[in-house]
Amino acid sequence: MAQSILIVDDERGIRETLRAVLEDEGFVADTVASGEECLKAIEKRAYGCILLDVWLPGIDGLDTLERMRAIATDAAVVMISGHGTVETAVRATKLGAFDFIEKPLSIEKTVLTIRNALRQRELERVNAELVAELNQEYVMVGESVAMRALRKQIEVVAPTDGRVLIYGESGTGKELVARAIHARSRRASAPFIEVNSAAIPEELIESELFGHVKGAFTGATAAKKGKFELADGATLFLDEVADMSARVQAKVLRALEEQRFEPVGSTVSVRVDVRVIAATNKRLDLLIEQGAFRSDLFYRLNVIPFELPPLRERLEDVPQLVEHFNQKFSIAYGKRAKRFEPDAIEAMQNYAWPGNVRELKNTVERVVIMHGKIKVTAGDLPTLGGEEPPAASFRFPSFKDATEAYHREFIQRKLAEAEGNVSRAAELMGVDRSHLYRRMRALGIQVRGERERAS
Repeated sequence: MAQSILIVDDERGIRETLRAVLEDEGFVADTVASGEECLKAIEKRAYGCILLDVWLPGIDGLDTLERMRAIATDAAVVMISGHGTVETAVRATKLGAFDFIEKPLSIEKTVLTIRNALRQRELERVNAELVAELNQEYVMVGESVAMRALRKQIEVVAPTDGRVLIYGESGTGKELVARAIHARSRRASAPFIEVNSAAIPEELIESELFGHVKGAFTGATAAKKGKFELADGATLFLDEVADMSARVQAKVLRALEEQRFEPVGSTVSVRVDVRVIAATNKRLDLLIEQGAFRSDLFYRLNVIPFELPPLRERLEDVPQLVEHFNQKFSIAYGKRAKRFEPDAIEAMQNYAWPGNVRELKNTVERVVIMHGKIKVTAGDLPTLGGEEPPAASFRFPSFKDATEAYHREFIQRKLAEAEGNVSRAAELMGVDRSHLYRRMRALGIQVRGERERAS
């Protein structure tokens, strides 16, 4: 489809010449003689590019450009003038003009400039679509109190350069939150660099983070930049940070303190400007007590803490999550979206989801791929967790009652596993012992010592 060009010039000869040339080049060209006519024309038709003369009767070209931007036209604008000045060109650029060319016009240069402007406009459009798709990919679904509070916290924290430490069980969406912070930060146009400390062998993690010089170790046949250097001016996401060795923790601490480091095998420091977001599914405070994690590194990372709720604590978000993944995977696999019946939704809301949102996502994906019918009932769902969850065999009068029943059952099982030792049970659950004591009393679960005194 031919691109539409609008020519705005008060000289009839220039308008007609440009229109003839552009039509010979395969464009569709319209002409007007004033800024007022230009504004009326763009209300009726979307143009790919507008050639706009600076000197016009009535409102001039710069004022016309300013009014065009106020009505949010996305046409690429090329300013033309026989009396151009540096000040005029600067103002036109600040108002969003793609380029500024002087009269007498070179036909070859004018056509080339138009083609470049259209190409730039198309690149911007594609980029906007990719950003929109990326934002959709990492959208946080749910209207529970916890999710609304999380989105608000992200909006407050993202524009700063404060370090963030995200805690949450596996599958709760720690990377999702990290990407959301990056996307709303001043570094959004820079890369999001991620490292999973648990997925890299101990002997390679230091090189992965800080890079190395040629010959630094066996197999280092060429110099390599590390993630810290690649994230200069950007965001570095350190996932599963609790799995770093003591040696790597010390080097990360120095890099955070000084914003510089030495690649493996080098004595020359590399300076960087990196925003670090870290994440873990382990309680770093407990690891510090055990001597497995540096307290000074913890305080460096934990400037702004985020704690992600497990899905079992926001089961009211399950219907929205199900529909979100239903639409996503139906589009991805070219299938009609399923219709999850109320009994299917109820079954999923009665399940504790130990694998959190990731498990729910996989369940919906399986249904979209494997279930042949549009309607999905509870009987059509794959077995959730391989066994009936504790809460599923009951019908509670309220969500609060169902949640407390699950928590009571979960704590009692962990206490049994720990042979009644509250400290050990707290360690198994990944919570602080004092927090577990408070929760047990709130749920009416007697502590072993209290139980013995009462007998």
